[in-house]
Amino acid sequence: MFTAIHTTTVFVSDQDKALDFYVGKLGFEKRQDEQMGPDSRWIEVAPLGTTTTLLLYKPTPDMPGADTYELAQSRMGKSTGVLLSTDDINATYKDLSARGVSFPTPPEQQPWGWWAMLSDPDGNTFGIGQ
Repeated sequence: MFTAIHTTTVFVSDQDKALDFYVGKLGFEKRQDEQMGPDSRWIEVAPLGTTTTLLLYKPTPDMPGADTYELAQSRMGKSTGVLLSTDDINATYKDLSARGVSFPTPPEQQPWGWWAMLSDPDGNTFGIGQ
């Protein structure tokens, strides 16, 4: 049976800019960076010590699948559906804000716990929970 979720995809317009953001600003580690044709690479990043990775994928017209390119383009700049966890959301918010990370929703106490949202340079958003 399944043992984990390995990778989820985040569509980005500029892989170098995305890599700099996820590694340089969010503190993720780069796990893989391999060429995938002339205009795209397979880049996986993840928070330190975790098993699930984010694939920072630049959609190109040559990517596999009939409608994949248009679908990928339409998903850029929207909610990723990915939720990140932190032990101290207010400290994380303060640290990442100082690094220039944008928070469309700053930390707020909700009935289920603390919640915030951050966005990457392409406007892809991530939920953050504590």
